[in-house]
Amino acid sequence: IVLNYRMTGEFKTPFRIFPSIEEVEPNKLEIAVHVRAEIPDNHFGANVSIEVPLPQIATAASCQVVNTPGATGVHAEYVSHEKKLLWTLKKFPGCSEQTMRAKVSLSGPCTSQIRREIGPINMNFEIPMYNVSSLQVRYLRVAENMPGYSPYRWVRYVTQSSSYVCRL
Repeated sequence: IVLNYRMTGEFKTPFRIFPSIEEVEPNKLEIAVHVRAEIPDNHFGANVSIEVPLPQIATAASCQVVNTPGATGVHAEYVSHEKKLLWTLKKFPGCSEQTMRAKVSLSGPCTSQIRREIGPINMNFEIPMYNVSSLQVRYLRVAENMPGYSPYRWVRYVTQSSSYVCRL
């Protein structure tokens, strides 16, 4: 890695998360997480993982993923010992949308305090050959010669999430 930088100003996020929580019965919740890729369709998100922390009184959950064309390696599960939903996608194509629905059973009634225990949603991803900032490397000179190192004549852009969080 020759150059690594972090953006803190205004930028368009590569993914948008739209969560919804609905109480279907006193002891059951239905959680839907809809994610839209705001990147061009010639790019894709790789190794995408979305975590939804659940309340401590969650006893069971069943997950269902609404498959859309182009996405590969899609899997959603309830991790009982960590009390969270884990949704993974190997490849998330640009300009597409994915939805995961989960039915969560609780050991007691759902109160406002219990609802506050849900979230925040964490998302991790990589987007090869894409950068959000539109920063382009036009010329690069490696000043220090290191024995055994021969630089390649190309630039690889990778956008990575470090802390992408959606609060509920």
